[in-house]
Amino acid sequence: MLPLTPRIAPITRSVLDEGELLEQLVEGFGSPVNVVLPQSAGANVARFLDVYRRRRLRGRIHFAHKANRSSALLRQLSTTDAGVDVSSLEELQHALSSGFPPDRILATGPKDRAFLWLAAQTGVTVAVDSLAEISDIPGRNAKIMIRLSGFVSHGVQMVSRRSRFGIRVGDLDTALDLIDGRAELVGLAYHLDTVAVAEKAVAFEGALAALDKCRARGLRPWTLDIGGGYGVNYLADGAQWERYTSALAQAVLGNRPPMTWNGHGYGLRAENGTLRGSLTVYPAHRGAAGADYLDQLLDTPAPGQRRPLGDLLLDHMYDLDVEPGRALLDQCGLVLTRVVEVRRQDGDLLVRVDANARDVSTEEHGVLMDPVLLGKDEGEGDNDGEGEERGAYLLGNLCLESDLITRRQVRLPRTPRTGDLLVFVNTAGYFMDFVATTAVRRPVTPMVALYRRDGRWRWCLDENYWPEGAP
Repeated sequence: MLPLTPRIAPITRSVLDEGELLEQLVEGFGSPVNVVLPQSAGANVARFLDVYRRRRLRGRIHFAHKANRSSALLRQLSTTDAGVDVSSLEELQHALSSGFPPDRILATGPKDRAFLWLAAQTGVTVAVDSLAEISDIPGRNAKIMIRLSGFVSHGVQMVSRRSRFGIRVGDLDTALDLIDGRAELVGLAYHLDTVAVAEKAVAFEGALAALDKCRARGLRPWTLDIGGGYGVNYLADGAQWERYTSALAQAVLGNRPPMTWNGHGYGLRAENGTLRGSLTVYPAHRGAAGADYLDQLLDTPAPGQRRPLGDLLLDHMYDLDVEPGRALLDQCGLVLTRVVEVRRQDGDLLVRVDANARDVSTEEHGVLMDPVLLGKDEGEGDNDGEGEERGAYLLGNLCLESDLITRRQVRLPRTPRTGDLLVFVNTAGYFMDFVATTAVRRPVTPMVALYRRDGRWRWCLDENYWPEGAP
């Protein structure tokens, strides 16, 4: 059993120290409970803004709303300099009602005509993903970004990976012909589902060249939107991550005891004594994440021109827009769950909690980290070795073999007891509601906002939270 200790910021630690308050929330709302910390979001925005200030850049940091449905988080973000990236009609309505003016809203993602109509009617910028979306935009005063894909570097043999989003670079002229006279071209954008800096550099340089092409046609775009993917460091110790992934490979090969349920390899497999496949988990500890990753990207040389991307951006005098999701929600939420059963089976410790794998979807998103165990009389052991560290598998509450909160064996400071709380930290970005369901007629997990006021923690239902100074 190898630990993967979560990174816990002081604000999150201070919440975990409020054991009685957390216990009351679970008693009152049942298990699980989603807790958001809206006042933490501003610090994450500030870290991105610091990169902009140091590099003398202009542009907008758009929060990717799909990362969390919370009203409290969105309202708090509206009090900062951030914008919001919405990917549905409902998210657009939510952003408008949460205090975001249209000039701080960007409409992305697949769009139906109602979504396009409201965006155009309110003056929201629309990032179009296809030629059909351009044709469907109503009126003649819409503000448009063209999202591109299929970039190819001419300096090195590298192609950005295929994306379902965006118009092929080779079809840019056709897109510009459709826009001509019916909308204002604000800029160009791209979306890449990768953390690889080299791939993003190819797209970045290609998009700059495409912007220059737009200007050569007499258009005046001013913005380059490079999307999201800035990441979060979920673990406190990078060395733990390296040890765990190395040991997992050895376990898959049979060179050490299993570390996962039924020998699950997270994409790795053994074939005739040889390790095959690739690890399909999120890099839970990264050398650079969040605003630091953006800084690293801007320092990366363009594949063709061999100059830092940030310098090229300044030379061209374009604004830079970004769309962080989880990076703006770092340390902004927790999921509280109740332990309902503890048993041993075939030598393993099995802990069932009153939640399922979609209520705490770290596993589905490939993020591996240990939960925090809270309970009364911490430190008291018994003859079963209760005070010693334990490895355990966490089971969900659905009648499905696949409903494991974690397929890996997690490390706990002691054997849990029925009634204890298991807390999953740093879950605001995608892990608490992105894939939540109402399976077996269980209600959607309630969401509570915790905030500091008058020197103490207070709470309210998420939809009842308003930033300080609001009516």
